[in-house]
Amino acid sequence: MAVVLSLLSALSYGVSDFLGGLFSKRSGPWQVAVVGQSSSTVANLVVGLVVGGVVTGQDWAWAAGAGVGGGLGTAFLYRGLAGARMGVVAPLSAVGTALLPVAVGLAIGERPSPLAVLGVISAMPAIWLISRVADEDPSHRGGVVDGVLAGLGFGLLFVCLGRIGEDAGIVPLALTQLVSVAVVVLTAVSLRQAWVPRDPAAWRALAMGPLGAAATGLFVYATHHGLLSVVSVISALYPASTVVLAALVLKERIHAWQGVGLALAAAAVTLVALG
Repeated sequence: MAVVLSLLSALSYGVSDFLGGLFSKRSGPWQVAVVGQSSSTVANLVVGLVVGGVVTGQDWAWAAGAGVGGGLGTAFLYRGLAGARMGVVAPLSAVGTALLPVAVGLAIGERPSPLAVLGVISAMPAIWLISRVADEDPSHRGGVVDGVLAGLGFGLLFVCLGRIGEDAGIVPLALTQLVSVAVVVLTAVSLRQAWVPRDPAAWRALAMGPLGAAATGLFVYATHHGLLSVVSVISALYPASTVVLAALVLKERIHAWQGVGLALAAAAVTLVALG
């Protein structure tokens, strides 16, 4: 069950990222991020009120921490991508998203089976290869700091989401998204970027809301059925669905290294499932 929920979470994150990339080309990433994450806030709140749950103070605290991580991850990722440093920023952020929860999971006493460990190890180069973007411009070799900080932000998101209690339901995730929006806005203001969605086309990002809500919700439920160190790695394979969608919809070419990454990703999921 944990593997299935993690894969569905990765799929939701990947589709949301694909749509975000499409919409950002027209309206700019900051406007799209604000609209999309605001939409996720509403979606999580509505579903949470229907599902119900018993939320403790600790749950609210972890949810807020997840929002800080998600907001920082988004902000630094967008800052890096805005500088056309995709070939560095994207893979670093994706690998960082998986590494931090793995380290935390092992630190708190999680001990995956040998096969699961092999799957986790296989997933790291898979994430890197899938996320790697061709960029031949020598002026675009920076972005290491942005990539690392984005990875730490998203990794913090996963760690905090994994600490939300099983009885809390979905409502705390609305706080996660709301805090994330606030962090993105503050970062955009500090960088003097336009974040107010004045472009009508930016409101297309409302479609990303249910996807983002589903991704976080599925991840939380996955951690209730499996280890954080394993669930996080599978969910961090989200760039795979983005790459496949880009190939199918936009006819973008899948590079050889991305093909190898996709094969490694399939092997990693198989090993984790068997373990």
